[in-house]
Amino acid sequence: MDKKYTIRAMTIDDYEGLYDLWMTIRGFGIRSIDDSKIGVERFLKRNPTTSVVAISEDGQVVGGILCGHDGRRGCLYHVCVREDYRLLGIGKEMVVFCMNALKEENINKVSLIAFTANDIGNAFWKCIGWTKREDLNYYDFTLNEENITAFNK
Repeated sequence: MDKKYTIRAMTIDDYEGLYDLWMTIRGFGIRSIDDSKIGVERFLKRNPTTSVVAISEDGQVVGGILCGHDGRRGCLYHVCVREDYRLLGIGKEMVVFCMNALKEENINKVSLIAFTANDIGNAFWKCIGWTKREDLNYYDFTLNEENITAFNK
């Protein structure tokens, strides 16, 4: 069976399609500043080779991962696949793309955050061999109160 999509490095030209995809995913959290075009462009400039998109045969963004690192640890953000393209291996293929890109930059460990209520996402991570950490607490401190998260309904 021929694949109905291609996997490639993300560029800022993918932003509109990626944002449209984000808006279709129920429960997806979008930050007003970080996930704006300017915010994603800033992220991609800092991490030019590690983020990924899946593109359908007709040129639509059907999957994406923002992936970056701080020189020590990689992190995956906004991992998503359009609902009608799920269960084709796109998610796993995109994760492998990101992990290989991080290895090329000598990054040895990768982490991500999944909301506890994200049953589909949590099942995906468990299925592809990721380990849920029970030995730590995750803390946040907001530096910019204008960077509001809105959740898709």
